[in-house]
Amino acid sequence: MSGDDAEKTLREWATQEVNQHPLCITFPEAHNFELKFGLIHLFPTFRGLENEDPHKFLKEFHVVCAGMKSHAVTEDQIKLREFPFSVQDSSRKWLYELLSRSINTWKKLAKLFLKKYFP
Repeated sequence: MSGDDAEKTLREWATQEVNQHPLCITFPEAHNFELKFGLIHLFPTFRGLENEDPHKFLKEFHVVCAGMKSHAVTEDQIKLREFPFSVQDSSRKWLYELLSRSINTWKKLAKLFLKKYFP
């Protein structure tokens, strides 16, 4: 330990700066797009449980995203931005563990999701 480290108080150790790694999704630029907090409950959820159907989840997710289509925003932009709100528990952990900025299309994200959760 260096002299500076030995001198730090417990509070200083606990409040150190945390380096946040970017999410695996590189969000395409979307002008005039805002997710209304009240709409998040419309999205289906997927937890990564053995009895969940990933194909059914993606279909339900598609239906909600298609209903939110805006003339200035593509459906892919919506799906990429909303997907992190729909996954929970082990599937959210899986999403957070993917390589930072490794996904830039909905097709790639859906393919990785099915590869992970379809037997």
